[in-house]
Amino acid sequence: MKLNPFLPYKKPDIVILDGRIDKEINDYFERLGICVIKTRKHEGLYNAVSYHPDMILAPIDSNTIIVSPKEFYYYKELLSKYNITVLKGEKELSRNYPYNIAYNIARVGDNAIHNFKYTDEKLKYYFKKMNIQLINTKQGYTKCSTSIISNEAIITSDIGIKNSLENTKIEVLTIEPGYIDLPGLNYGFIGGSTGSIDNKYIFFSGDYSNHPDKEKIDNFLNINGKIPKILSNKKIIDIGSIIPLICI
Repeated sequence: MKLNPFLPYKKPDIVILDGRIDKEINDYFERLGICVIKTRKHEGLYNAVSYHPDMILAPIDSNTIIVSPKEFYYYKELLSKYNITVLKGEKELSRNYPYNIAYNIARVGDNAIHNFKYTDEKLKYYFKKMNIQLINTKQGYTKCSTSIISNEAIITSDIGIKNSLENTKIEVLTIEPGYIDLPGLNYGFIGGSTGSIDNKYIFFSGDYSNHPDKEKIDNFLNINGKIPKILSNKKIIDIGSIIPLICI
């Protein structure tokens, strides 16, 4: 099985986070000795998601990312000193769907899930080179919509994603949409509000106790050997995922 960049094999040296991230979340990672790299606004995207790392870039592995062309030099300058490989994507992002989804891909085990009609071509090239199975779905915001619990388990509110995984060994917990904040939009998504830096915890950006499926979420995590870790006392918010990277 290929190493999943969203489930790092050891504590990452770096996490890429929304540049507007709450100080409480930023400070948590810094106390762990993890360098926080903050995104800057992508001017081509609408404001609600313009800082979201899972919109702007995609990890190929724990040490390599592909970045939208407009933001390439920003991340190249920041990350080259950490020996992170930064590759320039081929598709530039623009405001409206589906022209803003080129890098928003979920990796689960040896699978990549996306609407591959609109995926960046360089990403597809590397996935094929790595023998990653491409699973197509109509949903373009697959990373936003997919909380990756393990290489064989996810949480999503998107029925299309669940249906696309029917013929795989991936276990899917489907939850009610909403109940996650995303300023500027009606609500955010579970994938964009969670992430991992080890094999023990699934980080939540905030308190999800008001989610109607909280008990189902907690039980699913327990079954899969994971513990929820709340990063902020504020309500859970979509921060465009936590992107961990490892210096090699």
